Amino acid sequence: MIENRHTQVYDSAKRAPRPIEELRQVFRYRYLIAQLLRRDVMTRYKRSVLGIAWTMINPLGTMLVLSIAFSQVFKFVEGYSAFVLSGLMAWNFFSQASTAAIINLVWGGGLLKRVYIPRTAFALAAIGTGLVNLGFSLIPLVVVLLINRIPIGWAFLFLPVPVLLMAMFSLGVGLLISSFAIYYPDVAEMYQIILTAWMYLTPVIYPAEVMPEFARNLVQILNPMYWMVELFRAPIYLGQIPGWSAIWPSLLVCTLTLVIGWWVFCTRSDEMAYRI
Repeated sequence: MIENRHTQVYDSAKRAPRPIEELRQVFRYRYLIAQLLRRDVMTRYKRSVLGIAWTMINPLGTMLVLSIAFSQVFKFVEGYSAFVLSGLMAWNFFSQASTAAIINLVWGGGLLKRVYIPRTAFALAAIGTGLVNLGFSLIPLVVVLLINRIPIGWAFLFLPVPVLLMAMFSLGVGLLISSFAIYYPDVAEMYQIILTAWMYLTPVIYPAEVMPEFARNLVQILNPMYWMVELFRAPIYLGQIPGWSAIWPSLLVCTLTLVIGWWVFCTRSDEMAYRI
């Protein structure tokens, strides 16, 4: 008898937990995720007449409208246009990236039925696209800062920290919502309504100081985006690096949201190809 020494035995009992296995597969298929990211970016700008310029014009237009509407109301806020634009950029990144993560999963439904691909690949590509868009939108932000004579100091180098935290939070929320949207499609529609209300409960277009103390304390506890916006705005508008008291709540919430979202999504991912 000839012994085949190259025979491999697969023991499903020794398989790593699904969330850990998904993480391994993401690293293995990193090239494919990069191609999905490239596809999303190319598709977005190829279909637009203005191309990349639209990413810069869109927040500027919104900023202009809000400045006209609220500049007199919040006239005590120096450089209001820069204040509101910095908040809008943080919020737009979160809302667009988390929404795109849900949409990308639906878009990839047909592919998931035909070939194996890490289910989280579509969400990761959506977050990557959001980061690219955010990078382009920094160009008009710098222009607005210069127009308002707000100095750009060394604190600007702190910006990658809140951006990373927002990416973690957006991915966690996107995966968590997707886990339920696959079974209950109305969840995705409800999320859009929640985003609208969520924005007005976050100090994006108004300074947090105008809120009553009890309401502000409540928002700080229940609204994670309060800290995200403040962390993002501080090095841009205030030219300051936030203190640890502002960083640790964001770090804690973002980490927990990502871990919970990843775990819930991955434990249900095997059923998703049959549900889409």
